Amino acid sequence: MKRAKLLKYVILGIITTLIATFLLKKEEKRQGHPRDYEGIATEGIIHAATEYNSISFYVDGDTVSGFHYELIEAFARDHGLKAALSPEMSFGKRLEGLSEGKYDVIAHGILATSELKDSLSLTIPIILNKQVLVQRKARSASDSLFIRNQLDLAGKTLHVIKGSPAILRIHNLGNEIGDTIFIKEIDQYGPEQLISLVAHGDIDYTVCDESIARAAADSIPQIDISTAISFTQFYSWAVSKKSPALLDSLNTWLKSFKKGKEYKEIYKRYYRAKHDSSR
Repeated sequence: MKRAKLLKYVILGIITTLIATFLLKKEEKRQGHPRDYEGIATEGIIHAATEYNSISFYVDGDTVSGFHYELIEAFARDHGLKAALSPEMSFGKRLEGLSEGKYDVIAHGILATSELKDSLSLTIPIILNKQVLVQRKARSASDSLFIRNQLDLAGKTLHVIKGSPAILRIHNLGNEIGDTIFIKEIDQYGPEQLISLVAHGDIDYTVCDESIARAAADSIPQIDISTAISFTQFYSWAVSKKSPALLDSLNTWLKSFKKGKEYKEIYKRYYRAKHDSSR
């Protein structure tokens, strides 16, 4: 049973690759420069990048679901547009696609760091989340692999998605504890696949958003997600700095939409924790 559950996350990676390859062929002609809301309205389509996982965007049979998928669909609907959502596991490639005009918006939770604010325009906060360490549960009280607090991370190697904002936090955490935390960046897997590798014993640690870790822990009981890597922080969507009208449209819509019943229902479907993210 456990092996079947782990296999589900490996299959997710294969599905992501197939979907991304198909959509990439459709998107190649769009590479150029970032466009603003006027250009989006003229075409009638808003192109968005997200991550394929059980929270943001996923396909189950003939049904497409996901928190960010439902939100961008609602924005498009309310503005008379169609939404074209592309799954892209690499954070760096999402940024690259945004700068090249392949995507109009990154519809995925992005940690609002000062470094990212220098190169992107971030929307108002959409959710509250934090990054957690994913590891296997302790086999005994003396299990040397088990991390009980952040100080135990000294000298350990954490596997994270290539280009992830979590990397900056891990570097800062190393400075805080006064020791080196090694990082191995992975570009072929998403967070759920890395969690599966931890559970299977292929790697010892990964770092991901708590919401994704909690969803995985429901079906993979051998993992532990109790050690926080960051404080709870705001996560936003991102657009190019060359798209101020789009940013204004998204912010105006989000401020209104987050106060309504539809947003609360969407949020409840994908997040068990009842954060007050409507501020």
